[in-house]
Amino acid sequence: MATARSRGNSHLPISAGLVSKLGSRPTFIKVALLLAWLCAALTVPIAAQRAKKYAPTIVFMTDFGTLDDSVAICRGVMYSVMPEVRIVDLTHQVTPYSILDGARFLHGATPYYPAGTVFVVVIDPGVGSPRKAIVAKSKRGQYFVLPDNGLLTLVEQRDGIEAARAITNPAWMIGSKLSSTFHGRDIFSPVGAHMARGDDWTSVGPEVPVRALVRLDLKAAKVDGRGLSAEIIATDGPFGNLVTNVDADEFLKLGYQRGQEVPVKLGEKEMKIKFVRTFSDLPVGEPLLYIDSRGHLGLAVNQGSFAAAYGIKPPVALLIPPAAR
Repeated sequence: MATARSRGNSHLPISAGLVSKLGSRPTFIKVALLLAWLCAALTVPIAAQRAKKYAPTIVFMTDFGTLDDSVAICRGVMYSVMPEVRIVDLTHQVTPYSILDGARFLHGATPYYPAGTVFVVVIDPGVGSPRKAIVAKSKRGQYFVLPDNGLLTLVEQRDGIEAARAITNPAWMIGSKLSSTFHGRDIFSPVGAHMARGDDWTSVGPEVPVRALVRLDLKAAKVDGRGLSAEIIATDGPFGNLVTNVDADEFLKLGYQRGQEVPVKLGEKEMKIKFVRTFSDLPVGEPLLYIDSRGHLGLAVNQGSFAAAYGIKPPVALLIPPAAR
């Protein structure tokens, strides 16, 4: 068998049959056929090179903060298992112990990452207890390495969970003795790196029925003849905007138009707030209702903190009547 050398491909085999077929053809046909063959022969190596171009990605989220060495230690464990892994820090400022906030941030971030991404999440108020450490695979093909405490609730509602396994295999962990308080280092970080490395995830431990996973007991917003019954579930980062469990479509069913004042009851507080497109549609210091970047109804103060200005600390009930006809 003859071979042709090409830069980036050490040997491209050319069959004797192809050579003999070209022998009786005009030169321009020979050139065209050879070019076609070369394109076909190069397609597989180029595709393989592109597939290897980008390092596997771990998206890492905790409530550890960044004042001490906890996050850096976990990242070091991941690099020790897979030095070339790419680690994206989603946030390490999740409200301490807030599984709901962790679930919200996961739900918000996952649509922007491709299939195969590994999410390592350590918001774990039950560390050291009988709660399971698991790996789960979503129906979008993303993997989640985290405690089984409800963090997957919102992702499951939107994307579905295909399968889950308990982490029990000591070969996927580090240390001869596992800490009872730092599973982020000893369990979740090394397992996340094994997953990103492409190790067979079925060997991490036994299968857990998806129906048996822990879920947060979240109240859904409801629209009926009395209006919208919902909840303020969180504040938005450092700005003090209020985050609700209300999808934009649900709020718009009430019939309000932008520019209208909307009667709102927050806990025991009653007020009227304008529904606008963005913060600067009102003067500085004025409260507003708006549809936030994640498609939910939000409450804010232009260049101020709604939570601080009105003394709101989630969770708080939210009631909005239908627009007057």
